[in-house]
Amino acid sequence: MRVDFTVAIPTYNGAKRLPILLERLRSQINPDPIHWEILIVDNNSTDETAQIIQNYQSNWNQNFPLRYSFEPEQGAAFARHRAVREAKADLIGFLDDDNLPDLNWLSASYSFSQEYPKAGAYGGQIHGEFEVEPPADFNQIQAFLAIREHGPNPSRFDPDKLQLPPAASLVVRKQAWNDVPPRPNLTGKLPGLFIQGDDYEPLLYMHKAGWEIWYNPDMHTYHQIPRQRLERSYLLMLARGCGLATYQLRMINATPQQAPLIFTKTLIGNLRRMLMHLLKYRGKLKTELIPAFEMAFYRGSLESTFFSFRKPQIK
Repeated sequence: MRVDFTVAIPTYNGAKRLPILLERLRSQINPDPIHWEILIVDNNSTDETAQIIQNYQSNWNQNFPLRYSFEPEQGAAFARHRAVREAKADLIGFLDDDNLPDLNWLSASYSFSQEYPKAGAYGGQIHGEFEVEPPADFNQIQAFLAIREHGPNPSRFDPDKLQLPPAASLVVRKQAWNDVPPRPNLTGKLPGLFIQGDDYEPLLYMHKAGWEIWYNPDMHTYHQIPRQRLERSYLLMLARGCGLATYQLRMINATPQQAPLIFTKTLIGNLRRMLMHLLKYRGKLKTELIPAFEMAFYRGSLESTFFSFRKPQIK
């Protein structure tokens, strides 16, 4: 039987989160004859993830398969590569295990692919659902937590400006993923650092190969955000980690001749931003979250010119 769409769920220690997501997927409204499957990619979990999926499989009476795969190399980027290799469909819809889809998410995801055949990847609207009230002015930095609400109309992202959708809810074509290197560079954790960029890296390679990256406003998901991810220490670590990928991401679509200019602009531009930010906020950086977050991002972006992530030390 053909498979039109694979829902791929990379997960690490998702035993408590996966049942809610699976029930949401099991309730999808599928008015069109879409043949689909669910593929769980266990990214070296140490909890009961494998047992949870085995229990579901033993009582699975749906007309779409529930499959399980294990990826031992730690990192969401490696789990996504495993998902693409094992998916039976050309269309692969990634969902993080803490991102719950609307009941028409499958239908909206598939129909968009038919209307926009040049879209190698596309993301949708991701709304935040918070365990605790977010801090003041959180909307200014919510995109860093994969919350994206770009309005009711489809539009193309601008990869050259690093304007791209996150992988928390992302549909890709396997054909477009073939233009992505087999091993990611921007992944993993270094001691004391939380490196970001693995969401954007494959999309930039798709763009380089001529694929379009789109926004589909009809794909709605709801990101479950626990209190720990709203704590100041986590947010500042996240901001710096996002900045640390800046130079490497900009270099993906650059020529060797452009490298010195990009290096200089990233270094000098972020040094200038840091100095201006310091003058503007002075003592408020220790007391106000948003200015501190922005400073951490500028710092990471400046530092990205000196970092090499070719061989990250996975922890």
